[in-house]
Amino acid sequence: MDPLFAPPADTWHPVSPKLRTMHRLLTVVWTLVIAGVVMAIVALTLQWWWLVGLVGAAAVAVAVWGWMWSARNQAAWGYAENAEDLWIRHGVAWRQIVAVPYGRVQYVDVTAGPLERSYGIAKVSLHTASSSTSAAIPGVPAGEATRLRDRLTELGKTRGSGI
Repeated sequence: MDPLFAPPADTWHPVSPKLRTMHRLLTVVWTLVIAGVVMAIVALTLQWWWLVGLVGAAAVAVAVWGWMWSARNQAAWGYAENAEDLWIRHGVAWRQIVAVPYGRVQYVDVTAGPLERSYGIAKVSLHTASSSTSAAIPGVPAGEATRLRDRLTELGKTRGSGI
């Protein structure tokens, strides 16, 4: 591991593998829907069968790329807690680490859309006074999201922030 992106605590906590499954499902479904519409329009209006085949081949390539990207994206997300900060890492090609001091956290959001709820995962977002600071962890298991929300809220209170 690159020491620049080494965990500040013992290890990085990975996000749920269900995030990868959800991204794969969304990639395949949206690719099929968009490719199906484009192929139907081309077939009905132009009747250029070579173009229909080309769009179909491109859709398969996009679906395969999305399938592989989902695994790498999920593996790149992680977070670590130490005594003073919450660290979040993400990014495959362009890696990024964000450290948010507990005393800077103003409030914590936990959100989950219908698809995320069906997979039992949520997104935990930390908000600070700075509008440029964004710290969010997608794909956190629901129980862990609850624990993280409660812990961050408690640490924010004890560190004198505005949670």
